[in-house]
Amino acid sequence: MFWLSEELVFPHYSYTTNEGILALGGDLSAKRLVLAYSNGIFPWFNEGEPIVWYCPHQRMVLFPDEVKISKSMKQVLKKQDFKITENTAFEQVIFNCKTVSRKDQNGTWITNDMQQAYINLHKKGLAKSIEVWQNNELVGGLYGVDLGNKIFCGESMFSKRSNMSKIAFIHLAKNGNYKLIDCQVYNSHLSSLGAREIVREEFLEILQPKFF
Repeated sequence: MFWLSEELVFPHYSYTTNEGILALGGDLSAKRLVLAYSNGIFPWFNEGEPIVWYCPHQRMVLFPDEVKISKSMKQVLKKQDFKITENTAFEQVIFNCKTVSRKDQNGTWITNDMQQAYINLHKKGLAKSIEVWQNNELVGGLYGVDLGNKIFCGESMFSKRSNMSKIAFIHLAKNGNYKLIDCQVYNSHLSSLGAREIVREEFLEILQPKFF
């Protein structure tokens, strides 16, 4: 297992474990996060643990033209009883992603350090949020990393009311002008919206990492 030092470098993806772990340690500085996402690597760990960096063998992705919208969801979209904005409430979105209760899930992987790290990326124009509002209340949204390479690296989403995160995700797919949305690991909710797994090498070929 590779432990990172202060040097801004990651091991080659071929060193990834069967569980998808590439390295441990390091920090969540903007420079390291940009290097990580540029090379298909992302952090995922719990409070009190060392930072764990992943580059999984199978990558969950959505090609935007493959997004699935069910008949019932089309009716929800047709009502238009909501408003969608972009990058107007990033800090509120990540706070809700961190604190909203989720079925069959205890706690959150969004630590205080993670929260601040992505806020810092947003301030640098490298992280983006989609917000869904009803009656001036933030009821759903998502956030992720956007390095300007036509790939959106999704991090988390939330809903306070039914379907609100789906509305944000569909908006991202339909209006984001991305060639690929990275969903990282398999998720049945995103699978129902058209996301699917591809092998890591195919994902990295699309991403065109800078040092592999």
